[in-house]
Amino acid sequence: MKEGIHPDYPASTVNCACGNSFVTKSTRGDMQVDVCAACHPFYTGTQKLIDAAGRVDRFRKRYETAKKPAAAKAAEPKAE
Repeated sequence: MKEGIHPDYPASTVNCACGNSFVTKSTRGDMQVDVCAACHPFYTGTQKLIDAAGRVDRFRKRYETAKKPAAAKAAEPKAE
């Protein structure tokens, strides 16, 4: 291998929102993550709903208001 072209990979601590932490090597340094292997539903076998900032509610609200004008047009009588 050539000398001087590879970056340094110092030990970095990764802290998860669940409280789990582990040490790995990274060029970025210490990191904060939302989901790790200790709490991810795929690895734990449990189902968990992760709704960041009410995304589901915003989606429902947006499409609920989009359907109302179409229903209002259908209810109007035709002028001949």
